[in-house]
Parts: sequence; structure tokens; C-alpha cells
Amino acid sequence: MSSGPHRIAVLALDQVVGLDLGTPSQVFSTARGADDAYRYDVRVCTPGGRPVRSTAGFQVLPDHGLELLDTADTVIVPGIHAGAALTSGTVEPEVAEALRSAYQRGARIMSICTGAFVLAAAGLLDGRRATTHWAYAERFRRLHPRVDLDPDVLFIVDDRVLTSAGVAAGIDLCLHVIRLDHGSDIANRAARRCVMPPWRDGGQAQYIEQPVPRATDASTAATREWARQRLHEPIALRDLAEQARMSVRTFTRRFRLETGLSPAQWLLRQRTDHARLLLETTDLTVDQIARRCGFGTTAALRQQLHQRIGVAPSTYRRTFHPREELARA
Repeated sequence: MSSGPHRIAVLALDQVVGLDLGTPSQVFSTARGADDAYRYDVRVCTPGGRPVRSTAGFQVLPDHGLELLDTADTVIVPGIHAGAALTSGTVEPEVAEALRSAYQRGARIMSICTGAFVLAAAGLLDGRRATTHWAYAERFRRLHPRVDLDPDVLFIVDDRVLTSAGVAAGIDLCLHVIRLDHGSDIANRAARRCVMPPWRDGGQAQYIEQPVPRATDASTAATREWARQRLHEPIALRDLAEQARMSVRTFTRRFRLETGLSPAQWLLRQRTDHARLLLETTDLTVDQIARRCGFGTTAALRQQLHQRIGVAPSTYRRTFHPREELARA
């Protein structure tokens, strides 16, 4: 890794999605510490440094060619709406080689939306879990059967290769990367500057085209907020349904429609996310955090955290707690 700001190369190909292209610069530029210093240096490149067309009706005039990938700590490929990567599952040899070389050198590789097609064409997703926009899932599976595609999530982290779902999910992934690199405090401030939640509930399933619920159906949003304020308490499905003034069956159907998760899955995710926040930002013991988040026991918290992110609470705290970071400095 470089000294100074983390260097990010955004690789724009022809027919790059305009929002995807601007997302890394916008989000990572908001990641600043108490000293207000920038944590990332984001630059855009294209093959040969040539102009490329965007889907938003403008051309991209880059300052850099593929050589930018040679020194980048992270490489991000935004989505595209045309080209061989989408039609035949191939990319220009020079692009594939630059991406593979960057990964082999130790760089983190990311894609936004259909940028996953480019990573797959370069062979970087074979044998890995990955995601892309749900509308392109079947096409992706046909072109890249060796990739373990999960179109129901907002993003996936598989070692140093990260993929995100469509459009706004790129923001979710960028915020997650800031959180991994610098902890919740900086990531949460970045999210506020972007007028975004630090993380969103559910996955892509809630955005897949489906019949629109009747206008008379009530939302479960108020009930979800009610539950968030009571994570330390036992909350049963019937409690949620009663709070929403619905039958259990109607509530469960509506909840899954709105969040892409069952009430139990959603509640467990909320408890785990809150535990992560407390591990990062407080000096509470793991046992105290387990009780405050509704797990009851340290063992239950340890099991859920390990299933979710693969580490124990103490390991997670050593990685992300500011005091632990200072101790390692």
C-alpha cells in the first residue's frame, strides 16, 4: 500500500454508466478524519487514455491510461451498458491483463453494477461469490457459469475482490470499504455527507420488479423503527405483527416485500449490526454488548458475528476500535 491517501483508480470503459462513474469520487472524497485530511485519492483512467462515451450523454476525457492501475491500491470498474463484456463475455486483452496484474500485485479490485461482467471476463471472478444488477443475472450466469452469482444482495466481499449490485448499491459498497479501512466513525460521517444511511436493510430482492402492493396496505417502516429501539428486548413475530396492526401472515408477506428479508432475518441483522457499532465505538464488555443487542449471551453474539463476517467479537474490536488502532500505530 502507498503512504499518504489510499490511491483509487476508476477504470471507465465505453458506455460507462454515468452515476457509477461518479460514485467513487463522490463517496471517497467525503472520507475525512478529525484532521479533515482526505483519506483517498481517486483518479479516472481509460484504455490508452482515450475518451469514452457515457450512458448519460457526455464523453469522459481522462487524464490517465491503464498505467494508473500499476500503482493503485484499489481499482474500481463502474457499470457499462454496451460492449463485448455484456454480449460475449470478453474484454480487450490489454484491459484484462491490466486488471489481473493489479490483483496479482496486491490491489483490491471492485466493481459497481455491470462492472462485474468486466471482472468476470478478466477471469477475476472464477470460483468466487459475486453479484451484479438483478436484471442482468441470467445473462451473467450464461456467460460466466464458473462464478457463484448471488443476485439478491447489495454487495459481496470475497477477499480482495468486491462486487456490488445495481447503481446505488455502489454507494453502499464504497461506504462499506471506508468502514473496513477506517472504522465506523469516518464511514458514518461520510454517509451523512452523502445523505445516505451507513447501511441499508435487505438486499436486491426488494427492488426486483413485482406487482405493486395495494395502496391500502400499511407499511412496516414504523414497526421496523419500533423494533430498532428495542433490540435489547425479546421480540417475537407476533409482537411485530401486533405493533403493525396486521395479522402475522399479512405482516410477514408485507415485510419481505419491503425489505427482501423475513422478520427474523432482518431482526438478527439489526442486532448484529448494532453489536458491531458498539464494538467499534464503546468500551462495553462483549457480554454487556451481547445483552444490549438482544443476544443474551456472549456465545450467541460470537456465533452470529462469526456467521456474518467470519471473526470473533474480540478480533473485530481489535480491528476497528479507535483505541486499538492507536495502540497499533
